Amino acid sequence: MMQIRVFIYDDNLPRRDSLKALIELSPEMSFCGEAGNCSHVQDDMENCFPEVVLMDINMPEADGIAGLKAIKKNYPHIKVLMQTVFDDTDKIFDCIRNGASGYILKKDPPQRILQAILEVYDGGAVMNPGIALKVLDYFQPQKINSPLSKRETEVLKLLSDGMSYKMIADRLFLSFYTVNTHVKHIYEKLHVSSLGEAIAFYYKNLHR
Repeated sequence: MMQIRVFIYDDNLPRRDSLKALIELSPEMSFCGEAGNCSHVQDDMENCFPEVVLMDINMPEADGIAGLKAIKKNYPHIKVLMQTVFDDTDKIFDCIRNGASGYILKKDPPQRILQAILEVYDGGAVMNPGIALKVLDYFQPQKINSPLSKRETEVLKLLSDGMSYKMIADRLFLSFYTVNTHVKHIYEKLHVSSLGEAIAFYYKNLHR
C-alpha cells in the first residue's frame, strides 16, 4: 500500500518525537524526515521527497512562513499543513496568502492531525474551527451576488463551520468524491487557492 510521506518542522523536540510516533503508527503514512527550523528547507525537500509537510509557524532562524514560501515556490506539488497556536492571527493570514493547504492548532487531538494530513494529501484543505472564527472577525460583511450554486454555498458554509469532507458528505448524503468536486468548483468560481480564502469570502459576502 502506498504511504503518504510526511516531513515535520518543529523546534520543540518532544513534540517532533510525538508527531513522529503518531505518523509511524498510522498505516497510511510514512515519516520521512524532521528539522527544528527551515534554514535548510530546500535540502530537506530534495533529500526526503515529502508529499505533506507539517509546518510549525514559530521557529528560530528560519520560521514556518519562510519555509512555506520556499516550498510553494520550488515544490508547489508539496502540501503544507501549518501547525499554529490560536494567537497567531497575522501569521495565519500570511500563510493563507502564501498557499498553505491547511491549518491545525497544536492542541488538536492526534486523530484530527492524522485526518488533516489525509485530507490535504487528497487535495482538500482543512482549518480548525477556532481559526475560521478569526477569519470571521477579520472581515466585515459585504453582501454580493454569489457565483456559487445553492449546493456549493451549502458545502462552503459547512466547511466554514469546521466540518471535514467526510462529515459534510454524511450530513448532505453525498459521496466524499462529490463533496471534493463541489469544493474544486468553489475554488474555481471564487478564484481562490486555499480553504482560508474561500472561508474568508463566505464570511465577508455570504454569512448572515
